This record gives sequence, structure tokens and C-alpha cells, in this order.
Amino acid sequence: MATKLQEVLTGKEENYILPFFWQHGEEEEVLRDEMARIYESGIRAVCIESRPHPDFLGPKWWKDIDVILDEARTRGMRVWILDDDHFPTGHAAGRLKEAPRELRRLYIYENHLDAVGPRDNSAFMVSNLPYMPGFSNGGTLFAVIAVKRDPVSGEMTDESIDLTDQVENGKLYWNVPDGYWRIFSLIESEHGGDPEKKDYINHLVADSVRVLINTVYEAFYERYHEDFGKTLAGFFSDEPGFYNDKDTWDFSSKPGKKGVTLPWCTEMFSLLEQEFGPDYRRHLPLLWYKGGESTSRIRFAYMNLVSKLYGENFTEQIGNWCREREVEYIGHVLEDNNVHARLGSGTGHFYRALGGQDMSGLDVVLWQLKPGVDEIPTKGFAGEIDSEFFNYGMAKMAVSLAHIDPKKKGRTMAEVFGAYGWAEGLKLMKWLTDHMLVRGVNHFVPHAFSPKDYPDQDCPPHLYAGGKNPQYRYYRILNQYTNRLSHLLSGGTHVATAAVLYHAEAEWSGEFMYFHKPVKELLRNQIDCDILPCDTILNGVSVRDSKLHLQNETYHCLIVPYSEALPNDVLHRMNYLAEQGLPIFFIEGLPSRSSEGSPNSEILDRLAADVRVEVVPLDKLVDRMKASAYYDVQVKSSEPFLRCYHVKHLSMEVFMFFNEHPAKDINTEVILPVTGCVQFYDAYTNQVLKSECVKQGNSSLIRLNLAKSETIVVIAGSALDGIEAVAKPTTDKLITAIEGPWNVYTATSQQYPTFTPWREMGTLSDLSRTGLLPTFSGTIRYETDLNWSSLSGKQAVMDIGEAFETVEVYLNGVSSGIRLTPPYRFDLSGLVREGRNKLAIEVTNTLVFETPDFFSRLGQLEPSGLLGPVRLYGE
Repeated sequence: MATKLQEVLTGKEENYILPFFWQHGEEEEVLRDEMARIYESGIRAVCIESRPHPDFLGPKWWKDIDVILDEARTRGMRVWILDDDHFPTGHAAGRLKEAPRELRRLYIYENHLDAVGPRDNSAFMVSNLPYMPGFSNGGTLFAVIAVKRDPVSGEMTDESIDLTDQVENGKLYWNVPDGYWRIFSLIESEHGGDPEKKDYINHLVADSVRVLINTVYEAFYERYHEDFGKTLAGFFSDEPGFYNDKDTWDFSSKPGKKGVTLPWCTEMFSLLEQEFGPDYRRHLPLLWYKGGESTSRIRFAYMNLVSKLYGENFTEQIGNWCREREVEYIGHVLEDNNVHARLGSGTGHFYRALGGQDMSGLDVVLWQLKPGVDEIPTKGFAGEIDSEFFNYGMAKMAVSLAHIDPKKKGRTMAEVFGAYGWAEGLKLMKWLTDHMLVRGVNHFVPHAFSPKDYPDQDCPPHLYAGGKNPQYRYYRILNQYTNRLSHLLSGGTHVATAAVLYHAEAEWSGEFMYFHKPVKELLRNQIDCDILPCDTILNGVSVRDSKLHLQNETYHCLIVPYSEALPNDVLHRMNYLAEQGLPIFFIEGLPSRSSEGSPNSEILDRLAADVRVEVVPLDKLVDRMKASAYYDVQVKSSEPFLRCYHVKHLSMEVFMFFNEHPAKDINTEVILPVTGCVQFYDAYTNQVLKSECVKQGNSSLIRLNLAKSETIVVIAGSALDGIEAVAKPTTDKLITAIEGPWNVYTATSQQYPTFTPWREMGTLSDLSRTGLLPTFSGTIRYETDLNWSSLSGKQAVMDIGEAFETVEVYLNGVSSGIRLTPPYRFDLSGLVREGRNKLAIEVTNTLVFETPDFFSRLGQLEPSGLLGPVRLYGE
């Protein structure tokens, strides 16, 4: 049986790429041509998305799907279906517009007025106004609660009275007691939230979700059931969520935000009574206003219920429907700026929201990741971007779910590249891909192939763009690279020494530290981890030999980001795990109470007294981990931008290293916990390379020399048997600097390879500057002569310095290779000849110069063309 290494070396790796293929109602020949372009770029699957299609689920829609499936069957491709007429998922193709109230979205909201006492025989108009868009959400009054206010601060206190029974014909009659009081009218309504989502399903109600299934999923099954599990791979949900806040992009939306409507269903009345107690209605105003100890209790109870209902009635129901018909269910929710644990466009709890899917999922769009920006906030289209979360939280959170949920089989999908604008080329795409791969992501949904006429303004870049994208001809190289690494990193056992608690419950019920804070400290020191939710800590983990075991994962310790409160059962479970021998590190302090509100001093005292439980300052976490040898690889120098991911297979161990910095090289030594044969694997050239490995007992020391944004894979084990490793050229001697003059030619994507002479250049410079080629997008060809003497040795390597951005070098008319990213080094050894040689360097830029689009405005635009210096090295 071939090993995964043999499979990639012989081009037999599987396909891990399924780009969006947007549908607008194009003609058949356009669809067939776009499928051909997708296929020739090395991709063997697509995800069909209405963007929007003018006849979704109508005759033209089915005709287009017939065409795409026919092309897919012929080419051996697989097809996924984005499951609605437009994103986000939940519109159910408009079927909810006339649906009965019990199937529509439902919210609760509050109106209030203030009173002062003592004053007997007072009356208050507490009935809600009828529905008036933009002014009143209408609805049905279900409770009137008076909450006493602090006479100094005006804040709510724990003292409240349920006055619902004292309401007559919309008026409250009440003998107001002494003090200041706020009277809350609690109203249930089908109106509220993001007005653009008013005709969406209610994710908390199974029958409402069933409308989406009946409308879209069943329609596909009726027509294509013979393709299910074969050509038709499954369905994709895109960014479903509550959208209960009229400010869709307020990622801080959660209980405690005043004036917001909250997700609801009629079942919540009985569920809250079971969860909280019979007097739960008295405390509902605290979902909007802070008021004593009961605040955290009711907010925790509410969020715990709605996040569970979402997972059970939406994701689990759809996932079960798919699995029963032998297809899979994938997709992602919004994670942006920590909304994964909140309401608004979130789903309340990332792990519960994706629990029913067959892959974990995430997306990165709109410059949420920027090379080199990993700590400070940066400007985004919807406010500031939390760079720490996107670098250290998002992908690790998604990958961790794939590791701990058996039905996901270790698979994590990332939607990538979308809405970066035409400034994004293959160089940035590879960086984003490597960012995901080195965190364990192994399936990719590139955003997107659009058959619409260029320039389609909808979230570019578009990968083919009707033949206008000059880098399309090189896109297959990135896809081959991606498939090779995805194949090597899939199917084995991930190695991590730490588990970090995902504590949405802490955010719901008190002060907390973001989980990605400790993750950042670990990753910047090459200590890998998984992020485990409280649900998993409660069910599914065990302790053996003082380590935490879960599925195929083993962790040396559990790290708990600071949490003022955690659920009572979680605190008890942690105490039990510690008693079984598991080291638990609480960052910055132990909890002071439970999420249910009680101090629970007994269990907190037991945790504090356990020798296996430690409070560790965040800035001392790495020192503490190293002191106990809770690490996998050891790096000799401090390299905060060096990332590492380790997977064990039966016959080999795979270590991926990535220099994530866009401008700085890394030169260091690494100790790996392996012995035997250890070699490098270059996934870009698909070669096994010799390493100068030094054995140190049960470990091996290797030297890593990574240029900016460069990756390398280290492989150890018997899978290397019989594979001849190639030696890197030893070319450290500068032979000559190639300074021109250069004859420069240009060709657009449609003109290529026919070039038009431009001018001669004596000095290389940025061609995007005024007076040069500021609006040219395409390929720039630089020609000059290269003189070579055999006295310089047998090996010749050219480094062209800085270029922007995709480079192909020709010597005497023969290509010596293509580079998408630095280092731009080309081995000329077999091509160079004695005396005069014709050198041509082709540099292909992006479409941003020709089409400076809106989305590119957030990017740090790079130069155009070859900047050099161009140097030739020999032995």
C-alpha cells in the first residue's frame, strides 16, 4: 500500500479544493467553459452558489445544474450545493414570507418606564404599540416586571416584582413601594432584528428549519437522488446566524446590549422555567440591564438554551437529513471579532453551531488576515479587526472541532480569498493557504469562479475572470501545492501538548479573558494546542498517565483562560480531572463563582488546594510549559512568526514549518522528537530534499533557513525508504550581478504570449509609478544577455531579488521554473551554456492596476514588475 508521501510524489493525492462557482443564469456554453477552466486549474470539485440566480429552483436553475452535473460526471468531479438562493443561509428561497407565525422568526424585546414611590393607586400604560416599521416592533405583551433601582447609581438591583397579573386593558395598576423602580414590558414579536432577514427561518424551531430542507434539499433529492453520494457530494450552509440585531455588523451583540431584540421561540418559556426556576420571568429584564447577582444567572441560562436549540434544530437536523441520504453537510458561521460566542450575526456557541456538520468550517475574507499584522487592531470594512483573534483564535478553534468530533474525520474547511480585491494575487493567496495549513486546515473553498463579464464588482478577485486574470495560468501551481500538503496533513494523528478551554459560558456570565490570548503565547513559541469546549470537558475526555485523552488526541495539561465564572458542573469536572492527575493551569486567577450565580466556595476551595491546579500569569505560561517539558518541538531561538504543525502517520511523521512574516527571514535550529531518517519535503517543487540532520539521543536537530513567507516540511520515518533525496545546489558564491540594460515588453492576459515592446531600462524600478506603467495589468518581460564561463563551476542559481509578483524565468528559450512567492531563486545549472545566454524574466502582476476596486482599498499595495537586484551564484 502506497504511503501518503509516495502518493504526492507520484501525483496521486486526493482533491481538497472546492471553489465557489457562482450562478447568475449564464448560457450553457459559458458554464461548460468555466467548468473546463476549473478542471484545468487542478481542481476536482465545485460548490455551486446562486449569486443570485434569477430563477433559483425554477426551470432555468435546473437546466444550469443539469449542465454542471453533466460536466462534473464527464470530468470525474464532485459538486456541492450552497443551500439557499443567496447568503446567508436561512432565507429558504423566500418560502417564509407567507408562512404562519409559528414558523417565522420570533424575538423578545423590552420597553420600560420609570416610577418612584411610595405612591398608591398609580397607573402606567404598559401595552406595546402596534407594529410600525422603524418605530415599533409590535407583538404580544407577556410579562410586566418592576425592578428596584439603586438610588445613587440608578442601576437595577436584585429586587423585582412580577406585576403581570395587575395589568388590565393595557394599563398597570400598582401601589408603588418606596424607592425608584423601572417597569419593564416584555414583548414577544415576529418583528425585529436585521430587517433584511425578516423572512428568514427561526433556527430555534425544528419545523421552521424543515421549511428550508423541504424547499431546497428535498428538491435536489427529488431530481438528483441517483447522484447523491456520488457526483453530488453534499450541501454547504453559508453564514447562518441569529441576526437578531438591526446592526448586523455589531459583533459585540449579546445579552446586556440595550435596545436589541433577542432570539426566541415559544418553547423557551418552559425551558427557562426548567433551567432557571419558576420565577425566571422576574429576571428577564436583566437580559438587557445589569442588576445584581441574578444577572449572570439569567444570561447564562438564556444563552445556554438558545445555543443548544440552534445546534439541535438547525445544524443537527440538516446534517442528519444529509447523512441519511449519503451526502455530507458542511459550511461555516460568522466568527468575526469573537462573535462566535455571541448573538447578532453569531450563533452563540461555535462548537454547538457546527456540531451537526461533517467538516468543521471557517472563512477569511475582507482583509481579516494581513501578513505581519498579528497583534494590534487594524481597519476593516465593519470597524476594527481583532488581529489577535483572526491569527490565533479562528483557525485553531475550527481545526480543534475537527479533531474532537469523530464524524468530521479530522477535516476542516476554510473559505478563502474572498473580497480582498484585485490587489490579491497568488502570492497573498499562498500566504493565506499556508496560514491555514499550518494550523491544520485541510480543505479549501476558494472564493470564487464567477462567469459574469469582467470586471464583476462582486467581491473580487475572481480566479479566471473570463480570461482577464493574468495569473490564472499559474493558479494550478498553487492548487497542486495545496492538495499535496492537505494530503500529507490529513488522516493522521495531530500532536499537541496543551488543551485550552473554549469558555463561551464565561463570556455569557461575567468577566473573562479571550481564549486566543493563551493560544497566542503558545503558538508564538511553537507549542501547539487544541481548543476544547466545556461540553467536551464534561463528556468525552479521560485522564490516563496524568494526560488528557480525547479521540486520538493527547494533551499534557488543560489551560483555562481567566473566567470570573464557569458552570458549576464544569468546575466539578475540572476538580475531578485534577484529582485524576491532570495538571490544570488557570490563567491570571481561579473563578470566583459559578455561572449559575452562587459563590460555590466548597468546589473553588478544593480546586485552589489541589497541587495539580496552578494559577499562572499569562506572560509566564510558556515558561511554565517549558519547565514541565510540555512541548513537542524545541526551537533554539525566539521566533514568534515561526509556525509548526505535527501529524503522525503509521509510517512517517510530518512537520510543517511556515515563516509567517512577510519581510523577515528565519534562520534557526530545531530539535524534533524523532530518530532515524529525517529529510525535507518541498511541496512546491514536489521533491524530497536532503537534510543535514544531527542525531541527539532520541531527538534530531535540523537547521531551518526560511525566507520570508516560505514553508518547508520535515518528514521522518520508514516512508522515506527507497526514496532518493535531492541535494540542494551549494551556490553561495556570487558570480555576477546582472544589471542590464533590460529590454522590456508587455502582454495582457489575453495577448500572452505575444508581447509588445515597451522600452529599454537601465535601472530596475517600480513600474506602477507615474510615467511608467501605472495602469498596466498583465505580464512584463525583461530580456538581457547573461555571460557564463564554465570556470565558474557546474552549478548556477539566479536570485532575482524583489519581484511583484509571479515570476517565470527563461534561459535560451527554456523555462527554468515558476515562483509564486519569495525566494525568487532559479536553478539554471542544466540550461546555462558557455558564453552568451539569452535571459528573459517574466513578471505577472495583479489586476488592481487596471481595476483599482473598492475592496483593494484596505490592502497594502505592492509595486509592479521586477525590482531586483538580479544576481547569479555558483559553487
